[in-house]
Amino acid sequence: MIQPFADLHIHLGRTWEGQPVKISASKNLTIPAIMDTAVHQKGIQMIGIIDCHVPAVIEQLQYMMDDGELDEHEEGGLIYDSGCLILGSEIEIYDENCKGPIHVLVYLPYLDSMKHFSEWLSQRMTNPTLSSQRYYGSAIELQEKTHELGGLFVIAHAFTPFKSLYGKGVERSLSEVFDPGKIDAIELGLSADIAMADQLRELHHYPFLSNSDAHSLEKIGREYQQIQVDKLSFQELNWALKGREDRKIVSNFGLHPKLGKYYQTRCSKCGATIEERSMERCPHCEKGRVVKGVSNRVAELADTSLQLDRPPYVHHAPLDFIPGLGPNTLRKLRVKSGTDMEIIHYSNREALESILPNRIVEKIIQSRTGSVTVEAGGAGKYGKLR
Repeated sequence: MIQPFADLHIHLGRTWEGQPVKISASKNLTIPAIMDTAVHQKGIQMIGIIDCHVPAVIEQLQYMMDDGELDEHEEGGLIYDSGCLILGSEIEIYDENCKGPIHVLVYLPYLDSMKHFSEWLSQRMTNPTLSSQRYYGSAIELQEKTHELGGLFVIAHAFTPFKSLYGKGVERSLSEVFDPGKIDAIELGLSADIAMADQLRELHHYPFLSNSDAHSLEKIGREYQQIQVDKLSFQELNWALKGREDRKIVSNFGLHPKLGKYYQTRCSKCGATIEERSMERCPHCEKGRVVKGVSNRVAELADTSLQLDRPPYVHHAPLDFIPGLGPNTLRKLRVKSGTDMEIIHYSNREALESILPNRIVEKIIQSRTGSVTVEAGGAGKYGKLR
């Protein structure tokens, strides 16, 4: 068995012809750049690119396979160097049962299954050339299609205030929109962790994923999981989520929820913390919109204090979050110490102190043990390490 790191929510910024895919993502997010950065700089071996339904992206993937840059594994997934590309698609659902739009992730094993899915989506989507577009059909129909193609259906960033299951999508329960039996995992998002999510009894049936939702190369791996599998393939990922034959999620590594952009309820304009969560306008500046924090939304929905025996969730801080560790210093650190995963998890204190000041080394060690102290974020602004 091996224990690779996996980040399964990474956006594409551009096609190989330079056309936009995810409008808000960096144009440097191309397939080769994502794979090179994830494998060689970040140390992540299983990489989910979630804009693979776009026809131009499928065309590029086919070309890379024909050219020998990618090799499709017989158990699904595309092998690139020492990494495995998992074909994914982020889709926005807003059917008659939704209170607001909900983002979901669909992962498929083979390029042919993604081609079929892309054609099917093109009849139910106004603009399939862009990421995260509105799907015109029922959520359950999408779930059924995903499983018909041998795929995985995952709820994306389940608690964020916008375009998420619990943010705006449902009143209280996922069963208002989805078939609970056809959900394969729940992605927590940057402002939630396992302890928070397990306060909802209905989520006890599902494995939790921690993914970066990267819109730039540097953000790849800001959240991830370590899994135990026999090899790098789609089937092995599927079995890890289901806990089959010793495959499993070993640990989740995510931002402390307070570091996320939507932990506290705050004013979108002046940033003031708002205690009265039912307000729509800020009582302080009287101009900004009140954005309900994930912590407050979880408190509204909580219906149990039972904590399950789940994989450990480590509150880590990505290297670019650590005060004093700027781009130039980080570049030198990577040259001397290897990938981010090696630095974060394995480099000993002495090796780090030969490159970095003690105060920065101490923050890396604290992050490794989950003992970081943070100032909470909200209303679109990240929290900070103290």
